[in-house]
Order: sequence, then C-alpha cells, then structure tokens
Amino acid sequence: MFYAIMRALARGIFLMLGMKSEGLDNIPNEGAVIIAANHVSAWDPIVIGVTVQRPINYMGKAELFRNPPFAFIMSNLNAFPVKRGSADRAALRNSLELLNEGKVLGIFPEGTRNTDGLAKVQNGTAMIALKSGAPIVPVACIGTDTKIPLGWFRPLVVRIGNPIYMDEYAGEKINSTTLGQVSEDIMREINRLLCK
Repeated sequence: MFYAIMRALARGIFLMLGMKSEGLDNIPNEGAVIIAANHVSAWDPIVIGVTVQRPINYMGKAELFRNPPFAFIMSNLNAFPVKRGSADRAALRNSLELLNEGKVLGIFPEGTRNTDGLAKVQNGTAMIALKSGAPIVPVACIGTDTKIPLGWFRPLVVRIGNPIYMDEYAGEKINSTTLGQVSEDIMREINRLLCK
C-alpha cells in the first residue's frame, strides 16, 4: 500500500515535470524480470519506479539502511541492502528468492552512480540473471542528472529496451567468460538506448 501511494504521488509530480517514457511494452506483464539501468543520480530509481507499472524491488547500498527512519522507508519501498565492493551472499540470496517468486528486481549494473558516461560494469547483474534464468530488461535514464529534472527544457526520458534472455546459457556452467559476455551485452544495450 505504501509503495502504491508513493508511486502515485511521485508519478503525478514527474508527469507535471514533463517526464516521458518509451518502450513500456518491453516489460513482461508477469514473471521474474531484472531491470538493469544506468545510474547518474538518486532520481533514477524513482523515475523508473513511477514508469514501470509493476512494483520493483531495488538493491540499495547498505549505507542507506543505517538510519532507522530512512531504513523503514526504504524497506517499505521494496528496497533491500547490498554491501558494495564484496560478494554479498545475503543480497544475492534475496535477489534470487524475489525472482523465484516471479517479482521484478531493479539493479544498477555499474554498482554506483556515474556521471561521466558508463562506468565499468560489475558482474553481479549477470550472475543473478544466469543463476535465475530471468530476462534482463535494459533501461536508460536520460535527463536525471540535475537537482530538479525538468522535461520541459531538456529531455527527461525513461527509455526501456528489448529483454535480453538467458536461454542460450541454460545448462552451461557459470564462469568468468560467460559473466563478462552477459555484462557486456547489458551495458551495450543500455548505451544504445542512451544514444538513440
């Protein structure tokens, strides 16, 4: 209920600010899916959340959960902590459980905010996709790199690409080569959406 209320409020605000979206029909209506997006500001998870109709479960850096009131809000917005810079088994397990339940997982493959173009992608998103078999939907957030995004003066767009399916890797052993390939595929598609 809290998620739905906050989403409706934020959606109204961002529509008034001139936000647009493209490719909404690329999000499967049901079943597990991973949304993988570029990350330039704190607005990114919000604009994606108000654009995508299905509730999104986001990974958020563990530091955000240290403040109890903020942790309460984050948890009620379907976010859960991940420790950056290490293999966080709890976050991985939580991600796989959510996908096993047919939910939507939101991840920023770069692992941190990046305002200088696409950073080196981390392999976490690829690992989760290969372990779960869930498709990855690439998303580009455009125009969120300002204090108050205004779509009336410059593009403010959430652009959603075609799903990347893991079928060709089914039954294969997960190794560094496969992880690298899937990670490159993800970022190539996000970059393509950014450059359209």
